[in-house]
Amino acid sequence: MTEPQPKGGALDPKLLEILVCPVTKKPLRYDRDRGELISDAAGLAFPVRDGIPIMLPDEARKLDA
Repeated sequence: MTEPQPKGGALDPKLLEILVCPVTKKPLRYDRDRGELISDAAGLAFPVRDGIPIMLPDEARKLDA
């Protein structure tokens, strides 16, 4: 039996090294369980769909304070 895939799919670690928040230009962290890239500086969570980060501010979810 195989382990379930993370919600957002696998994210290339090298991609994560170069991606920054489109709003603040600060680093992002990957929340594998939720399938999101988190910008703590902007308070936004960008979705990752099928391993592809959706880096549009309009698509981002606002983080709870």
